[in-house]
Amino acid sequence: MSEKVLMKGNEAIAEAAVAAGCRHYFGYPITPQTEITEYMARRMPQIDGVFLQAESEISAINMVYGAAGAGARVMTSSSSPGVSLKQEGISYIAGAELPCLIVNIMRGGPGLGGIQPAQGDYFQATKGGGHGDYHNIVLAPNSVQEMVDLTVLGFDLADKYRNPVMLLGDGALGQMMEPVEIKTGEINKVEKPWAAAGLRGRTTPNIINSLFLKPEELEKHNNRLQKKYAEIQEQEMRWEEINTEDAELILVAYGITSRIAHSAMDKAREAGMKVGMLRPITLWPFPEPPFAKLAKTASAFLTLELSAGQMIEDVRLATHGAKPVHFYGRTGGMMPSPVAIYEEIAKIMSGKGGK
Repeated sequence: MSEKVLMKGNEAIAEAAVAAGCRHYFGYPITPQTEITEYMARRMPQIDGVFLQAESEISAINMVYGAAGAGARVMTSSSSPGVSLKQEGISYIAGAELPCLIVNIMRGGPGLGGIQPAQGDYFQATKGGGHGDYHNIVLAPNSVQEMVDLTVLGFDLADKYRNPVMLLGDGALGQMMEPVEIKTGEINKVEKPWAAAGLRGRTTPNIINSLFLKPEELEKHNNRLQKKYAEIQEQEMRWEEINTEDAELILVAYGITSRIAHSAMDKAREAGMKVGMLRPITLWPFPEPPFAKLAKTASAFLTLELSAGQMIEDVRLATHGAKPVHFYGRTGGMMPSPVAIYEEIAKIMSGKGGK
C-alpha cells in the first residue's frame, strides 16, 4: 500500500513485516498482541508464506532459530510473560548470530500481571534477559507509523549485523489506531552465504551453532561478538530531541509515555518553563552522546516510565552524575496524565532542578 490507511498498531506491525519481506512467522496468542498472530494467520497463506501457531512460546522461538538458520526473514511476537519464556531461545539465537525480529507488546507485571500497557520489560530487553554476554538491538516506537518504520528497519538491522532485533511496544500502541503509510516495493535482500540452506556449490555444509566446548574457542567467539556490539553502538544509536536548545529541565521518555510527556512539555512551555524532551528510539544501543551534551547545559532530567524505574539507570549512567535525575512512574497498567507530569515538572522547576 502506498497511501495512508487507518490501522491498529499490532496489525500495522504485521503488514510492515510482510512489506519488509518476512515470509515466516511463528507465534502464540497472548493479549495484548494477539492481533499480530491473527493477522499473520490470514496474511501468510496469501503470499505463499509460512504461518505456524506453535504449542508454546518456547517452541515458537526455536522455530525462529531454525528458519533464521536457513536464511529466512522470520519474526515472532508475544507479550511480557511470553517473551520471558523465549529468553533461552533468544540467547541461543544471539550466540549463533542469527537475524530475526522479536516483537514484545508489553503488559503489566510481574507474574501474570494484567493486559494493560506497561514498560516493565526494559531491563529484560536491554540487559540481555537470557543467559550469557549478548545484546538485542532494541527499537522503541511511539506511534503506529513508527511501529511500521521500525519493523522494516528492524529486519534490515537484523540482517546487517546477524543479530536479534526486538521491537518494544506496549498495549496502548498495539491497540490504538492511527493513519499509516506502508511502502511497498523492492525488498532489501541480503545475501546469506553463512546460512544452512544446502551446499550451493560448496564441498562442506554450513553449521549453525552456539556451542563451544573449548573455553579458548568460546572466549574468541565472545570477543568477536563484543566487537560487533561495539560497532552497533557506534553506528546505530537513534534518538529525538525536542526543545532542548534552551531547556533547563529535560524530560526523558520512550514509547507511549513520550507522547504524554510531549503534551506536558507543551503545557510547561506555555507557562514559561524551559522544558525539553529527549526520546531514545534505540533503547539498546542507548543513545548516550546527547545525554552527555545536555548534562552540560540543563539543570536536571526527569525520567518518565510505565515502571518502577528501569531506564532511569541508563539515564544516570549516560549523564555521568553531572546533574540530578528525577523520576516519575506508574505501574500495573496505570497511565500518567499530562496534568500529573506537568505538576511534577512544576515541582522540580520551582527548585530549579534541585538546586
